[in-house]
Amino acid sequence: MNIYSLVRPLLFLLDAETAHDLTLTSLKWAERLHLLPDYAGKLVATPRQVMGISFPNAVGLAAGLDKNAAVIDGMATLGFGFIEVGTVTPRPQPGNPRPRLFRVKQAQGIINRFGFNNLGVDHLVENVKAAKYKGVLGINIGKNFDTPNERAVDDYLHCMQKVYAHASYITVNISSPNTKNLRALQEKDALSALLASLKFEQTKLTEQHGRYVPIALKIAPDLTSEQVSEIADLLMQHQIDGVIATNTTLSREAVKGMPHAEETGGLSGRPVKTASTVVIQQLSQRLQGALPIIGVGGILSGADAVEKIAAGASLVQVYSGLIYQGPKLVKDVCMSLG
Repeated sequence: MNIYSLVRPLLFLLDAETAHDLTLTSLKWAERLHLLPDYAGKLVATPRQVMGISFPNAVGLAAGLDKNAAVIDGMATLGFGFIEVGTVTPRPQPGNPRPRLFRVKQAQGIINRFGFNNLGVDHLVENVKAAKYKGVLGINIGKNFDTPNERAVDDYLHCMQKVYAHASYITVNISSPNTKNLRALQEKDALSALLASLKFEQTKLTEQHGRYVPIALKIAPDLTSEQVSEIADLLMQHQIDGVIATNTTLSREAVKGMPHAEETGGLSGRPVKTASTVVIQQLSQRLQGALPIIGVGGILSGADAVEKIAAGASLVQVYSGLIYQGPKLVKDVCMSLG
């Protein structure tokens, strides 16, 4: 019997964010007390070379679950080929008022309006340094809610400078719907200026640290095909190393009329699966292999992950699927991808 299937009904009796916090705290202490089964040791390694990095397997933890890099070692026991922490901002910020996390159980979806709640980049770096984990670590960076878009690049560069020495790759998050006007950074001129600055800083930091840390851009599912093509062209023009598709959606088409469906925030899980896959297909057609795609959005089974790879992704990430399926999802995806 899958232990999580017994625990999940109890967690679902709690407020979603309380359950989230309790799960992370439990995972952290279970790892410290050596109470966790060794999921990682039971998985057959199927290495993938992506962005110049060797990934032990193709399934990663998406950003958002471990914002402060507080439970890296606990997450590592679940068998992920890579772990992405954050989103982190230069300064600590509380995020939006609670309640801000909701389950749309009927659709296996999650709505969140966290708003980049985190303890700041310095705190995250200290947690990363304290972790025993030596695997592939992505660090996802954002801007503070009160930093105007015309100065957003300063926040991204500040975070990039702070995390560079500690990251396997850096993800630039311009696609969360929960920070006002953040998605405007996906528009052509703003994005081109941001990518140019990031690339210039990457060159400087490579020389300074003696190692090249790839940059990936995380984009939204709520883009037109023209916007996806524009972004793909800019990624190639500025020689960005990878793209993560996608973040959460603002659309409520797939959950119309369901409890919590009208809560504001980004919708993830099963309802975003198709939109995410369509963006991956569009990116793949435009990029023609120029840079890799990491597919995320609605992966609740091995078959869902296979669909993302078939659409053009090189790797996949999970988040909401873990809430509904538990740790066995990592093994299921690994086995399906071979």
